[in-house]
Amino acid sequence: MNLTLDDFDYVLPPECIAQAPLAERSASRLLVMKDGTLDDRGFTDLPDFLAPGDLIVMNDTRVMHARLYGQKATGGQVEVLVERMTAEDEVLAQVRASKPPKAGSWLRLEDAFDAEVIGREGEFYRLRFHSNEPGNAVELIERYGKLPLPPYIERQAANADEERYQTVYARERGSVAAPTAGLHFDAPLLERLRARGVGIAYVTLHVGAGTFQPVRVQDLAQHHMHVERYVLPQATADAIAATQQRGGRIVAIGTTTLRTLESVVNADGSLKVGAGETALFVTPGYRFCVADLLITNFHLPKSTLLMLVSAFGGTENIRAAYAHAIDSGYRFFSYGDAMLIHRQ
Repeated sequence: MNLTLDDFDYVLPPECIAQAPLAERSASRLLVMKDGTLDDRGFTDLPDFLAPGDLIVMNDTRVMHARLYGQKATGGQVEVLVERMTAEDEVLAQVRASKPPKAGSWLRLEDAFDAEVIGREGEFYRLRFHSNEPGNAVELIERYGKLPLPPYIERQAANADEERYQTVYARERGSVAAPTAGLHFDAPLLERLRARGVGIAYVTLHVGAGTFQPVRVQDLAQHHMHVERYVLPQATADAIAATQQRGGRIVAIGTTTLRTLESVVNADGSLKVGAGETALFVTPGYRFCVADLLITNFHLPKSTLLMLVSAFGGTENIRAAYAHAIDSGYRFFSYGDAMLIHRQ
């Protein structure tokens, strides 16, 4: 299938972009898509579409305070967005400055500690943190950094975002962006799902800043996907196998979970347990092996996430669903509404 970037473009009115969360997590809308048909529902209706014996798989990553501000030794202002840890005291990060910092130069971050510029890896910089305070790079980031809201949210992070830009089940620190499909779940809804006989299991995929990087090539075959770290626990692999054996369905909560599950499939259909890195790039024509349903938010035009959901639900179906969502006033992106997509 010869796909181009323009195949995944659409016009989104700016007022459709949610700038803040709703008062209650599960108060969002849910657009259900099955075999090309659309059903406008509320997210609290989700249990109606799941059956006893189905298994929900969630990404339990936790968003770090990954945005740091500071100065170069020359006095120029810098903004650092940590992509991921590479060692106890080293990170890979995006650095915004009037002039790119050179290897061997130093940055003073949050007037609290120093970062040595080790070198570059493509669009990212490798930084080594130096501090007189105890703690590794993660602890320094958590202590001094700020929660990194996505670039399309046109405001600074507020105190409320500290809670609302994390899932209620977030526990494994390491992301720079939330797995936003999970933001709709609250404790009462999770309890209703358990009471219905729906199982819950977890994977970890640490979302990197690369998730917001634009695709810069028209020919998608030339796109190089960013790398993200994941963990598949043995308990989750066992739960998935047991669910499939009894005829239950696997429900991936978010594109990050879906990408993790597809990255660990062995040739015999079993799942490879443990930690790893994935650069899996899913476009229409891809054959999915694990998930039967996907819960996901609405994604940016020309994004790799839109390509993934188009592969899962069908390109024309997704295009029609997005047009319907815009016409019907759905809220888009991280703090927006959700879709429940049955695999085509």
